[in-house]
Amino acid sequence: MQEEYRREFEIKEKTEFEKEIELIRTIIRTREELKSDNRNFEYAKDELVDYYTYQIKANQAKLDYLIKLAKAKGIEVDMINNKKYTFLNEDAG
Repeated sequence: MQEEYRREFEIKEKTEFEKEIELIRTIIRTREELKSDNRNFEYAKDELVDYYTYQIKANQAKLDYLIKLAKAKGIEVDMINNKKYTFLNEDAG
C-alpha cells in the first residue's frame, strides 16, 4: 500500500509587499558581495585573479537584472539605499 503524502504545514504565498522586501534585500546583499569581490580582487594573486574576475562579472550581471526588476515594480534605487542598514540589521538579529 502506498501512503498518501500529507502536508505538515500550509504553504503560504508571499504578498507583493513581501516580494518587494525580498527583492530589496537581495539587491543589498548582491551590492555588498560585489564590493567584497572588488576589494578581494585588488589583493588576488595567480588563479584567484580569474576567480574574482568571474565573481565580479556574475554579481554585476545579477545586480543589473535585480535593479531592472525593481524599477519595473516602481522601486527607486534611492529607496533601496535608504533601507540598506535597516534590512541588514534585521537579517543579523
